Parts: sequence; structure tokens; C-alpha cells
Amino acid sequence: MTKEEFKAWRDATGYSQGQLAKALKVSPVTVSRWETGARSLPSFLQLALRQLEMTDDPATRRLKQAGKSHGRNL
Repeated sequence: MTKEEFKAWRDATGYSQGQLAKALKVSPVTVSRWETGARSLPSFLQLALRQLEMTDDPATRRLKQAGKSHGRNL
């Protein structure tokens, strides 16, 4: 997975950097560094993202997307 693919995944699933950091139990700065390439993506990341996709219910995803479209991060 590239940094561009990672950011695209986050955008497509509706996670803010903070929300994704909380779900992965890392700091928001770490997520930002992964996206910018300042830090290499860890080997566990793709597996962790797949797990989030399987456990994230559609209603929660819609709420996250609604918050982003209104300029808020839920």
C-alpha cells in the first residue's frame, strides 16, 4: 500500500485522521506522517484497515461522511 492509497482509503471510508488514529491506537500525528510519507507505512496496516472495514457498520460510516460534508469531524 502506498501513502496515496492509504489516504484514499481513509477518505473513502470517511475517517478523519483523528478517528483513524483512535481506531488504530496510534497518534493523529502518526497517521499524518504515514499520509505524507514522513514515516513508512507499517506492515500491519493493510490487515488493520481490512478489519476496520469489516467491523465498521454503514450507519457509522454515513455519520462520519455527513460530519465531513458539514465541516465537522465527528
